[in-house]
Amino acid sequence: MNKTFKALSALLTYPTAELQQAATDIGAVLAVEQHVSARIRADLQRLVDELAGGDLYDLQERYVLLFDRTRSLSLHLFEHVHGESRDRGQAMIDLKAQYEEADLAMSAAELPDFLPLFLEFLATRPLKDACETLGQPAHILAALAERLRKRQSAYEAVFRALVALSAAKPKDEEVSALLQLPDPEPTDLAALDAAWEDEPVNFGPGSGDGCKDGLIARVRGGMRPAPDMPRPTRS
Repeated sequence: MNKTFKALSALLTYPTAELQQAATDIGAVLAVEQHVSARIRADLQRLVDELAGGDLYDLQERYVLLFDRTRSLSLHLFEHVHGESRDRGQAMIDLKAQYEEADLAMSAAELPDFLPLFLEFLATRPLKDACETLGQPAHILAALAERLRKRQSAYEAVFRALVALSAAKPKDEEVSALLQLPDPEPTDLAALDAAWEDEPVNFGPGSGDGCKDGLIARVRGGMRPAPDMPRPTRS
């Protein structure tokens, strides 16, 4: 198992007392495996320290403002490439099938494209395969890292780590295209409402973009508990 991917998955879950208690183990895993550079590990440790020592309610509020309330920072990967289109539904089915083949359990309320769940899946794969698979959404991860950098969020480090681990580096034009999309602040309620506004439903031929799975996509995936992080052992 790739414990680094499991650790990064844990860092992106909704903050709980259990996550705070596991923070030391998460930091230890990243330090021992050293799959990312020392600079990125130092930035990740900053996030670990914030999670371990911060007020839980403040941490939860920050998480909700970033990842639940702001569509441009959604942790549902297909939100950034398929939006409300019919293609999203088929992509969900295909990804879920991969999880089932890997015996990765999902709850009924979870969506397959939730990033912490995707990282748990990658943790079950050989490192080379995991890094190659991570290359597929690398442009999304890079865009999220940049948006978090603008907000001076310690969560940026997780996405920088994922981009560094990806076997295929994101193309500048693909990242730029994502960054041109609206990116409202979580306190701008009018802009947020506009970003989440449902698209019209179209039926019949040529209605490929009318699938209304957006409401389901907004079911909070962040309630997924952080994966267990056993203390690392050196071989």
